[in-house]
Amino acid sequence: MSRYHESTATSSFIIGIGIGISNLLFSESSQSGDGEGATTKLLLLQFPPFTLPLFNFNINNFKRSLVLSLYFTVQIMGNPNPNPNPEEEKSLQEELLGPILLGDRVMKLALEAESSKVDCTGLAKKVQLLCDNLRSVVRIVSGTQGLNERPIRRIVGEVSKNLDRTLALVRKCKKHGGVLRQVFSMTSTADFRKVWNLLESSNGDMIWLLSIFDSKGMNLSLPPIASNDPILAWVWTYTYTLQLGQPKDRAEAATELGSLARDNDRNKFIILEEGGVLPLLKLLKEAASPDAQVAAANALVNVATNQDKVVSFIVTSNAVSAIVQVLGDSPMRVRVSVANLISSMAEQDADARAEFVRANVTRPLVSLLSMDTVLADPMAGRASFHSLVQNLSSVGDAGLDGSSRGSSHHRREREREREVESPELRNDVKVSCAKALWKLSKGCLSACRKITETKGLLCLAKIIESESGELKLNCLMAVMEIAAVAESNADLRTVAFKRTATAAKAVLDQLLRVVQEERDPGLQIPAIKAIGSLARNFPGKVPQVLGPLVTQLGNRDVDVASESAIALGKFVCTDNYNCVDHSKAILELDGIPKLMKLLPINGRQQVHGLKLLCYLALNVGNSKVLEQERALSTLDRLARPVIAQHPDLKELCAKAIHHLTLYQPGAQLHRQPLGL
Repeated sequence: MSRYHESTATSSFIIGIGIGISNLLFSESSQSGDGEGATTKLLLLQFPPFTLPLFNFNINNFKRSLVLSLYFTVQIMGNPNPNPNPEEEKSLQEELLGPILLGDRVMKLALEAESSKVDCTGLAKKVQLLCDNLRSVVRIVSGTQGLNERPIRRIVGEVSKNLDRTLALVRKCKKHGGVLRQVFSMTSTADFRKVWNLLESSNGDMIWLLSIFDSKGMNLSLPPIASNDPILAWVWTYTYTLQLGQPKDRAEAATELGSLARDNDRNKFIILEEGGVLPLLKLLKEAASPDAQVAAANALVNVATNQDKVVSFIVTSNAVSAIVQVLGDSPMRVRVSVANLISSMAEQDADARAEFVRANVTRPLVSLLSMDTVLADPMAGRASFHSLVQNLSSVGDAGLDGSSRGSSHHRREREREREVESPELRNDVKVSCAKALWKLSKGCLSACRKITETKGLLCLAKIIESESGELKLNCLMAVMEIAAVAESNADLRTVAFKRTATAAKAVLDQLLRVVQEERDPGLQIPAIKAIGSLARNFPGKVPQVLGPLVTQLGNRDVDVASESAIALGKFVCTDNYNCVDHSKAILELDGIPKLMKLLPINGRQQVHGLKLLCYLALNVGNSKVLEQERALSTLDRLARPVIAQHPDLKELCAKAIHHLTLYQPGAQLHRQPLGL
């Protein structure tokens, strides 16, 4: 026998002695067949039979001990791993069957009680009512598909615990032999009162559950199980209303769930854990009730905000394609809410962005964004092969959406709906779609490609030109994110922002116009960032591009000035092939004096201004302008404190100072070493 088996057998012997003594003290009388059988089933271990003569026992106990101890020994010796893997979660019907059978056992033992008969009879009646309610729930669950199981499982689990305590109590009321058994089997009125209260609570939970089913979820009351956490009961009630209620009630329940989610993050987690997200997604697909769709989408936005787990759950539930379909097929007011949901999910999770792109969400977003915009097409008079393929693809997609969309009558109805929609609603749709494109394109190469392969860039440029407010800002942010992705991807940069492309020209013109004409830093900053991201796309001398950026170096808003310095730094950094030509252009545009005025201001702008000055010193260090503006002494004075906080600039500053000393006569004699 192995050492493992020896230690296991020894442990089983010791445990068997303890449990065997417990069995002698508390087992039922040998005259009761049911009680003896119940004890045999419940006993997991017994002490070996050769230890039994030490105690006062009867022959029935001896037989049971012998059989069970042999069975236990064989199991342990034959199984080197006595801890099997946990079973899979039971079905809901199996979960309900357990307490029903347990209740039947409790009633049978209660009716056979030898002591406290009146109390046991009262408990039996209480358990009978509880079992009847459990059977009613079984019938409802069997006849209803897709019912939320989480509340039922939690309530049934609590019922099972209370029935176990009831069983332990009524077993003490049977006749026992021996003084010790009677001592350990004594019961009190307090014991019965405690168990009675537990059964009362379980009955209250079951009655509440049945009332929810009967009222289709509209019974907003508090079950005993949720007395310390009312949010739990509200979430359960609203969830069942979403599944069982009328369309109007469902919309109201979705609104209430959204309101709960807006209160705090804990409520969002409870809604997810208690099964409230899937009914909301199902309600979102129901095209028959636009009000319910709007309420469901708004609720999902509130639940998903700042909750990565909720977003991941929606993605893994394969609901993304359904969300995209609702965006393309629903009335305008529904589309606003759905676009907001897409924005919220895309903002938080990269997997969600990728999944939306795979579902081709950019197509309906761009289409809705451009619904009031005329996009000039220089190839309008020529039917190119590419345009023919796109048209055929559009027709095919329309046919795949269902017979209702394929109907010309249905399309005419849709056009009439669009005509009667208010301008405010149409603007809200475009604002939401622009924001969705902005969030989707952030750091997502596939989304940026999808947008640029359509007329998305041209559409964004047209809206930046003609619109204002939030719509204009969202479009600028979308362009900024696309340009940021293009900065690190040469293929996207050369294809989407090709200088001869109509869309690229339109976008650049609008970005420069915003930088020059707008006075709102919130609009200027994304435009400046976008231009800086495209710095490597421009040829040698582009004063029309650099001029507005140089001008903004003197902007009173330090954030605008800082972003201008960052953007100009991308034009003149050593990674840019045309850095020398761009540096000369900045000198010609009188950029050095503006830059020198920016440097004394401590903060972010000083760091980026110093970095820009270093690149200019490396590229055009022989310039008289740098000498006249005392660039070398400025670098000497500012380098040490800046490098102390930004060590990554140490090498750049050292090279710039060394380069300037080569071109400025007498500099070596009068300056002190930097000590880098």
